[in-house]
Amino acid sequence: MDKQEVRNAVDQAQRELRTRFDFKGVDAEIVFQEETISLSAPEEFQLKQLKDILRDKLVARNVDSRYLISGSVEGVGKVKRQILELRQGIDREAAKAIVKRIKDTKLKVQSQINGEKLRITGKKKDDLQKTMAVLKEASLELPIRFDNFKD
Repeated sequence: MDKQEVRNAVDQAQRELRTRFDFKGVDAEIVFQEETISLSAPEEFQLKQLKDILRDKLVARNVDSRYLISGSVEGVGKVKRQILELRQGIDREAAKAIVKRIKDTKLKVQSQINGEKLRITGKKKDDLQKTMAVLKEASLELPIRFDNFKD
């Protein structure tokens, strides 16, 4: 995930928030920290609107909205807050599920888990491309990005 693109999307969402008529006079904000984005508004439906604005801006900047993990809505006084965590890397259980899916294809590729990344190697370019196609077709709850694919 490109944090600069996320920061730009949050900045654009903040600008739109200031110009929207339905948020005039409302104490609502979107704040970007290093690993989280916090939304705050007086009402819960306004939090959903803030999240929709943010997702629209993320999609416009080619950032997959599945990188966001929604936390629970907390009521602090007159303000409702929600923390959105930014997902970095692949967790261990998801990586194991992906490795199992790759092994079930019977393609001649090797896969190994390196921390928060999954490394897939193979001798034939066609096998790697078929593996990529299998992973793209799979309905995974996390976004998949392919790096360092050599021609």
